[in-house]
Amino acid sequence: MILSIILQTTPIADTINSAVNSIPVVAQPAAVSLWDIIQKGGLIMIPIGILFGAAIYIFIERFITIRNATSSEGNFMNDIQEMIETDKIEKALALCKKNDLPIARMVERGIKRIGRPIKEIEESIEIVGKFEVYELEKGLPILAVIAGIAPMFGFLGTILGVIKIFFDISQTSDVSIGAVSAGLYVKMVSSASGLIVGILAYIFYNWLNIKVGKAVNKMERNAMNFLDFLQEPNK
Repeated sequence: MILSIILQTTPIADTINSAVNSIPVVAQPAAVSLWDIIQKGGLIMIPIGILFGAAIYIFIERFITIRNATSSEGNFMNDIQEMIETDKIEKALALCKKNDLPIARMVERGIKRIGRPIKEIEESIEIVGKFEVYELEKGLPILAVIAGIAPMFGFLGTILGVIKIFFDISQTSDVSIGAVSAGLYVKMVSSASGLIVGILAYIFYNWLNIKVGKAVNKMERNAMNFLDFLQEPNK
């Protein structure tokens, strides 16, 4: 009885195994790294990469510079006021030269003119302040240029990709995706890369402008406090 059941089920098992073996195995897509994608963008990715590196460098360098420009203004102004109150003018000048701060150079110019009309002191501080603001904004115009031209390089890559597509078709008379994929890669990767770099540069530019505005406002407030202090009686 058992032998009969086994003999009856064997053909069914063979049929199932045959059906399973006949199912085609789908190959897993090969993993593609970011570097592989960038390489498929073609030679136009070189200038885009240079613009990206320049934007990152300028942002980090300017961010650190702007942050350091106002990092210890409060303590510096308190020390200056205390020294002037005790007539330690030379020590105040030495402290200004010791501190690498925009407000220190502005106050130094004002201290050197103590005893002259307050209007003259104010004008001298304003002149130094303009130079300091220029130093803080150094590099920001380059970010603005990168934000404008990076998408243009991406568009140029799109044109080059289309040219490559039509060239490949003219050589092989094949319009399949496989035949034109190289040109499509150049077109899409370069366009996306140019837009990404342009967007990042635009964000960096505006963010740094906000930081510069805050730093300038703080410098002006401290300069005004210094002038007010000089105009107090017995100063």
